Amino acid sequence: MRRASFTDMNCSVAQSLEIIGEWWTLLIIRDAFFGVTRFDEFSDRLGIARNVLTQRLETLVEHGVLTKVAYQDKPVRYDYRLTEKGRDLWTVLAALRQWGDKWAAPDGPPVVSTHRACGHEMTVEPVCSACGEPVTRASLSLHRGPGARADSPLPELP
Repeated sequence: MRRASFTDMNCSVAQSLEIIGEWWTLLIIRDAFFGVTRFDEFSDRLGIARNVLTQRLETLVEHGVLTKVAYQDKPVRYDYRLTEKGRDLWTVLAALRQWGDKWAAPDGPPVVSTHRACGHEMTVEPVCSACGEPVTRASLSLHRGPGARADSPLPELP
């Protein structure tokens, strides 16, 4: 059953969910970051129904998150590889993993990220791209952007 579409909603979060918000999609992308590229590998690792996997992969290719590269001719079979657009989801997945590690992993994190350059365990921490200072919701103010519609006012924020 398909959920309601967010296509007409003037919100970048809603538009992102149009592409990556379906059940299984972020796990497919997670596995692509782990180096999984082949349909059968995704299917085996995730235990996902083949028709659902086909649909999710087609959506990710259609939206430029993954690209298909033929690795066999008869029959034609494809690798599914992350594009630049797909690789840009790394910070999203890392932040979601960190949230899950804190709130949904009572025995500790199942995966730990180690920074190759210094060898230390690392976390994703939001900082201001201009001054480098740590950022929290309380340290921000939100304003209408160039893509805001007149009929989509920002909510009142504290």
